[in-house]
Amino acid sequence: MAIIHQLAAGIAWERPADLSSKDVLKRLSPPAVKAFMKLRELWELRDEDARQLLGGISNGAFYELKKKTRGALDQDRLTRVSLLTGIFKGLNILYSKKLADRWIQLPNENPMFEGETPLTYMMKGGLPAMMRVRQLLDSRRGGR
Repeated sequence: MAIIHQLAAGIAWERPADLSSKDVLKRLSPPAVKAFMKLRELWELRDEDARQLLGGISNGAFYELKKKTRGALDQDRLTRVSLLTGIFKGLNILYSKKLADRWIQLPNENPMFEGETPLTYMMKGGLPAMMRVRQLLDSRRGGR
């Protein structure tokens, strides 16, 4: 779990990482994959749901990620993992560990979710929905 906290703590860059660089993607991908697999475990995500959160990755590609916990992610998938680790961080600041790990799978009455789970909301809405969930949690904890 330490890897998730390290990624979620964020690194203060003067400017964002150059995600168009293959070298940057190659360097950031292994810890991101490891963090995502740990999130998948903690949040008890089904493989199908985990694949959807990664943007609809195929069964075969997801199996390879699970097996090797390394491999280069593209810019989209790296961004998704970054958002999910931020969501993880926010949940763990706001709630007890037990609730933080269950929150995304609990029906939510916030109008944004329309009674569905945050997981369903993020799977349906992709990156924009993940950004909104991250912003919601950041605003609840008074973060930026």
